[in-house]
Amino acid sequence: MTNSRRAITFFLLILCATLSLAGTDLVLPAVPQLPEIFGTDSATAQLVLAAYVGGGGLGLLLYGRLADHFSRKMLLVSSLAAFAAASVACAFSPNIAVLVALRFVQGVASAAAPVFGPGLIRQLFSDRAAVRAIGFLGSVESLVPALAPIFGVLLLSHFGWQSSFELLGVLTSLAAVLILVLGLPREEKSSDTRGSYGQLFADRVFMRYALSQAMTLGGLLTFVFGAPTVIVASMGGSLNDFIVMQVINISGFIIAANLTARIAERFGAENIILLGTVMAAVSAVALLAYGLSGRTNTLMLPVLFTPMAIGLGLRGPIGFYRGILASGANNARGSALIVFFIFMITTLGTVVAAPIITGGLAALALVVCAIHLMSVALLLLLPAMPEVAREAAEAS
Repeated sequence: MTNSRRAITFFLLILCATLSLAGTDLVLPAVPQLPEIFGTDSATAQLVLAAYVGGGGLGLLLYGRLADHFSRKMLLVSSLAAFAAASVACAFSPNIAVLVALRFVQGVASAAAPVFGPGLIRQLFSDRAAVRAIGFLGSVESLVPALAPIFGVLLLSHFGWQSSFELLGVLTSLAAVLILVLGLPREEKSSDTRGSYGQLFADRVFMRYALSQAMTLGGLLTFVFGAPTVIVASMGGSLNDFIVMQVINISGFIIAANLTARIAERFGAENIILLGTVMAAVSAVALLAYGLSGRTNTLMLPVLFTPMAIGLGLRGPIGFYRGILASGANNARGSALIVFFIFMITTLGTVVAAPIITGGLAALALVVCAIHLMSVALLLLLPAMPEVAREAAEAS
């Protein structure tokens, strides 16, 4: 594959991943208007978001399984087509029940890109370049929650609530056509291509990378999801304080994620994975200590929280890539499980923190701290990928 073709394919993978995330963030500004539009209540309107997330979780496991029986190109193109059709159908929903059902379908279809993307990146690039590519992809993905709602507000104010769904339909259709025409890298053939989720669960090396990745990112997201309530309700701050924290946090992640391949080349990938994981845990402990001190200066949050984002940026691209390598030819299921674990850890962390979040920063940080310390423990207790196996996987 030529460099230009490789770049175009990578761009399409970025587009697919971005659209998958935008399925929530672009639509988010329209949700408060749905009760008035459809004559329902706010709780029912929130199901528009929940259905998408639930469908995405199911889709992750489904596409990992379907990869045994169908080509990635067919699955990715058909999923994009289904996503586009569901998006357009959402814009013409006659009632909230139909919209929720279509959002579930849209969520299922959105999962193909996270499942197949990392394995395709592994084929497109060399070992170091693949880590850099995953870091760049993570940087783009981290901007989606910040920028997509802004575009969503503009679309909502100028063209109505349907416009977000219509834009998703158009862009996804374009991505499907381009992938259909340009194709994807030839699929790796192996005598052991038919793995199972059970094999991955039993693989201690894979679980080391998958669970530690999920806990590091899941712990960070748990804090982000709870931070607005803590800042406003118990620290006397405002949402502007949360926005400042997020801008600094995302900037730290992007810088670290795009430098980690070079740093790992000098100091060793496993050392950087451990360093990033420990940095995130230390940040969580610092937040807990500050919360227990009873102080409420919101300007301290970026100072204490940004090392967690930098730690994720350092270990995230390498850790995800090692998880893909550890899953071998079963990388579609491997990708699916890693992302599924991230969903689950984030959900569980948020659920556990919810009843005690009125306790302020200390309560939220306690939950986050526990998640990050478990991530460090997993790296120390479970075996890393053997060097010989790693070199063989990276050379394939």
